[in-house]
Amino acid sequence: MENWSVDQVCNWLIQRNLGELVPKFREEEVNGAALLALNDRMVQQLVKKIGHQAVLMDLIHKYQQHRSGIGSLTASPKFSGLISGKNLKSVFARYKTSKLTSSYALPEFPYDVKCILAENKCPDHSMRIRIIEFLQADMTKYLEGSLYPNSQQYNIVVNALLQAYPFLDEDGNGFLVWKRALKDRFKYVRRPIEDDEQVLRNKCKFGHRRGQTRKSSFAENKSDEFQEGTVHLEGSTMDVNIKWLKKEYVKTQRNWNEVETRMNVTTEVRRKMINDKAPLKDILRLFPFLRCPHQLFREFQLLTHMDIYKKTVEILEVYSENILSLSVVRNNPINFMLQENLKRHTDEDILKYLKMTAACLLLPNVFGDDSSLFAAVDLEVKATTPVLEVKHPFDMNSCKFVLHVGGEELAQLNDCTMALAALLASFHVFDIPCPKRIHRTLNFLESLVFEVNKQRNLLHIDPVSPRIMAGTSHLHDLERAQRAFEILRNASQRTA
Repeated sequence: MENWSVDQVCNWLIQRNLGELVPKFREEEVNGAALLALNDRMVQQLVKKIGHQAVLMDLIHKYQQHRSGIGSLTASPKFSGLISGKNLKSVFARYKTSKLTSSYALPEFPYDVKCILAENKCPDHSMRIRIIEFLQADMTKYLEGSLYPNSQQYNIVVNALLQAYPFLDEDGNGFLVWKRALKDRFKYVRRPIEDDEQVLRNKCKFGHRRGQTRKSSFAENKSDEFQEGTVHLEGSTMDVNIKWLKKEYVKTQRNWNEVETRMNVTTEVRRKMINDKAPLKDILRLFPFLRCPHQLFREFQLLTHMDIYKKTVEILEVYSENILSLSVVRNNPINFMLQENLKRHTDEDILKYLKMTAACLLLPNVFGDDSSLFAAVDLEVKATTPVLEVKHPFDMNSCKFVLHVGGEELAQLNDCTMALAALLASFHVFDIPCPKRIHRTLNFLESLVFEVNKQRNLLHIDPVSPRIMAGTSHLHDLERAQRAFEILRNASQRTA
């Protein structure tokens, strides 16, 4: 391969179903030697689609496996000039971290996960979380305990998953979604280890403050223990369960079955604290798993018997096109950003994701509500009620969704669907009254979540959740919401 011409490289790409890359490879005059020297950064510049990036790097590494190793590469006269000096150091570094990328095999999933995958249909949200957790744990093992995989290693793992189970690439759960979920899982695992030496080195390297030291972390823990004494815990058994949950939360590998069992056992104490309006910080200190989106959704389901994530997916899939077609949102800056980004992509999954993101962020504008109480897009969060912080919503590599409650960050979220579900769930779980300036948007969403008949009086949409219905006693305040609601309903029925 190292002796190939540009034409031979292009023919090889066509044979591997990568014909879309040929024009760019010809333009950049990528011959065989250059192909073998590609690194992650070069591939990202040459290839736009992440799926193609993963396949290309996988093919190159498979070819390199059949060779005798780095020694034979450096001995080759054709290759010796190419990897001299700094390039030689780069090649050694790539081979040093190639354990995972060169010989990775999927882990042995637990029995219940294997049963779901054997059905050849996409798993539900909780099962997807379990799959991601096992992939993250397995990657950590292959990387000898490192919690910092590179982009190439993420690509290899997700590519292996989708090759083994192609049906996971359907229903919007494509390569990009699984990769983002896996990256977010590593971020989530790294969060409790602020005093880890590697974390401190990275903070210093990228200009952050030195962060927490072990001494300051210990002091904070002692402070937490002191404050805990002010919270009344009903019985020693309940105290044991709460302490176990706190200890389990900081672990890298968690026993999720036991977590769910103990969360169920402590429900009564948790609900009593919330109903008595205990400070949110005290609640999260005793029950930190409420910061996990999966547990937040389980708590919502416990209260309402509804799968909030599944309902939110259905809402955005059904109403996205109709929301974007309304005249009230056409001149909105978010819609302009969407149209610009739609021109840069051709993949159907990405286009669908971009439209759902825009529809989610534009909802308050449809109902004439205050969008700053719903989502702060590339702005500082100022609201104390549940609100989303959204950074670069249409940038597939740097988009960020964070749920803020009570002025502090509660949870980082994978995408707009999970973010919207978490926003709705947080009002119920923490018993927070809805601000009047956003109630029409939340009324609309809740009427769909709870499948309320549109003919019913919107003043009494949901007796289960009076919190979200607060501030809707005047019918004229809901006229615009009712009109938009009926427009969206009728448009979706015509589309169907």
